[in-house]
Order: sequence, then structure tokens, then C-alpha cells
Amino acid sequence: MDYGVHLPLMALDDRPWSLQNLLQYVETAERLGFRAVSANDHLLFPRPWLDGPMALAAVLSASGRMDLMTTVALPVVRGPVALAKSLGAMDLLSGGRLRVGVGPGSSARDYLAVGIPFEERWKRLDETVEVLRTLWGKENKAFSGHFYSTEGITLEPYPAQRPAPPIWIGSWGSEAGLRRTARLGDGWLASAYNTTPAMFSDARERLGVHLRTVGKDPDSFPNAIATMFFHVTEDTVEAGQIIREVLSPALRRPEDELCQRLLVGTAEECAGKVAAYQAAGVQRIILWPVKDETRQIATFWEQVVSAAHV
Repeated sequence: MDYGVHLPLMALDDRPWSLQNLLQYVETAERLGFRAVSANDHLLFPRPWLDGPMALAAVLSASGRMDLMTTVALPVVRGPVALAKSLGAMDLLSGGRLRVGVGPGSSARDYLAVGIPFEERWKRLDETVEVLRTLWGKENKAFSGHFYSTEGITLEPYPAQRPAPPIWIGSWGSEAGLRRTARLGDGWLASAYNTTPAMFSDARERLGVHLRTVGKDPDSFPNAIATMFFHVTEDTVEAGQIIREVLSPALRRPEDELCQRLLVGTAEECAGKVAAYQAAGVQRIILWPVKDETRQIATFWEQVVSAAHV
């Protein structure tokens, strides 16, 4: 199992964003040994949210050899052609390091803002995956669906990866979501605050059945858990405050669920949860520090990673 870091795009406190801080954060993550840097995507959210694709492009020069990931991008909200153009450029400029995680998103406000019915999000998502692959492939025939068509559209220059950057599907583990992941995806992205090691293991087994049904090898199909919010602290009062006052209101999840699922607590507690996820078959955990981002990823690497892999 390896580790990635989320760009801290959601305002969880009153500090302003700065490019200098983002670059320092990514440089530190790359130096420590994190294998990926990722960006999530929202237009509108209960908390201020820095634009994900723009922020990921802005830290490209600091990312070294790390994978660049979207976890997830919103092709329905942004429009698949526009997203194919920007992400194709990112893959080209990074030398082929992009992993494109996609999903419909969970915010009806995003859909209202762009004039697309929220109830169409899943059917549209299926088509946008086909649109992305078609636009990124030199030899692909035009795609024509109910919502989208690539007829007459050529997006050059093409991405560095051939035939296209891998597309991972975001799914919390529903049967429909796992079938979609198997059918359309090159990988699976789970959500940390919507799973546990036991739930992940169960979903991974069910995904394996669907993968075999469509002729894919479960053993070579990659996965990751995204949005793993964390804060390493020996102060139990501080840990409780972060869950109660920061994460529970922002994520709109019960405090007891988040205490069980996220990595907030002592280094020993966090290492135990990480080891449980590794035993469940998780291949990558993408971490999102709640505060003191650069210091916290260093603390995690120094105190949690080594203990989790003993």
C-alpha cells in the first residue's frame, strides 16, 4: 500500500490560500515519499472551495514523479469536452502521470448552477466516460449518445498516455456503482468517510465478481481510498474538537461514524486503522490534513506509516 495527499482545497478554517503554501505542501509530500497528489472538484459547496483542476495544474512543477489524480472530477458539471481538453493538457505536460477519477458529485447545487437536472447525473456520467476516451484517442470512432456527441470534434494535442489516461470510477460501494466501475473503469475510488475496512473488503469482493463478468482481472484492477481526512495528535480533547466542530459539520456525517472511519487521534490509533485498511485490500490511501497541512503530512509519514507497516 502507498499514500497520496489531497490538495487542501476546502476552507476548514479562516486561513487564505496561497500558491506558495500549495507548492511547499506538494514539495514536502514528494520529498517524504508520497506517491500521488490529488484534487477534488466542486463548483458550489457549504464551505469555500478552491477550483480543483486549476489548483492541480498550478502545482505541477512541484509534483516530481508523483501521480496526479482527480478524486473526483465532475465531467457532467464541467462538460466532458472542456474537461477532456484541460486534463489532456495536464497529462501531456506532466509526461503521462495523470489518473482521472470521475464521478457525478453529490451536490445538487452544482447541477443547478450549470442548468443540468440532478436526476440525470448517472446516465450522463456513463456517456461522459465514453466521450473522454473517444476525444483522447487518435483512432477512436466518434461517440454519439443520448446526451453527448463527439462527431466532428478533434482535440489536439493528445494526452501523453496512449490510448488514453486511465479513468477511475468513484463509488461508495453500492451494487450499481460497483457494476459501473467494473464496466467503465480502469480503477476504483472509494470514499473514506463512507466506508470502513470491513465495508471496503466486502465491496472489493463484490467488485471482483463484476470485473470477472466483464472479462477483467480483479487482481490487476487498482483501487484507492480518497478523502481520508486526518489529524495526528496525542491530545484527545483536540481530536474530539476536530471531529465535532470541523469535520462533522463540513461533511454532514455523524460524529461517531467519523471517529471510526477517519484518521483523527494518536499516531498509534491512526496506524491501527491504516493497517486494517491494508489488510482489507486497499492499495492507496489519499490523505487530507484538516489543519497545519505541511507539518501534519510530515508527522503522518514519520509516526504513522512506519508503525502501520511493522
